[in-house]
Amino acid sequence: FRSISAGNLREKMPALIRAVQESGHIVTWVCDPMHGNTEKMNGYKTRRYENIRAEVEAFFDVHDEMGTIPGGVHMEMTGKDVTECTGGGSSVSPDDISSRYHTYCDPRLNAEQSLELAFYCAKRLRERRMKQATESNINRMLYGQEA
Repeated sequence: FRSISAGNLREKMPALIRAVQESGHIVTWVCDPMHGNTEKMNGYKTRRYENIRAEVEAFFDVHDEMGTIPGGVHMEMTGKDVTECTGGGSSVSPDDISSRYHTYCDPRLNAEQSLELAFYCAKRLRERRMKQATESNINRMLYGQEA
């Protein structure tokens, strides 16, 4: 599912999920919040961390609402301290972009931004697993069976 922005994802993805479910196909849902969130700032191709994070959040929210499985998130990242994407905990501003812009192709999340997004994804997956375990335990207590 190509990047279409957080708002559009919240609006359009539920219908797409329903259509795929009705077709009987089994798919893996993967979010690519990178490519649709590219823009120009100060003459550089860049991305805003906040837009990337918002799209990932929308992806998890929609799957939580639909009862489907968020299968993966595509990130373009590096372990280096680059300034190719703005925002996030590293507080890269538009004025900082040129200081350590090393990409030859697409802007990447730097080490701090990458970890911040990875920890967010881990938190969402952990919350999902805990909710499912709780629901399963409740069903077992009430009905003597799994959900």
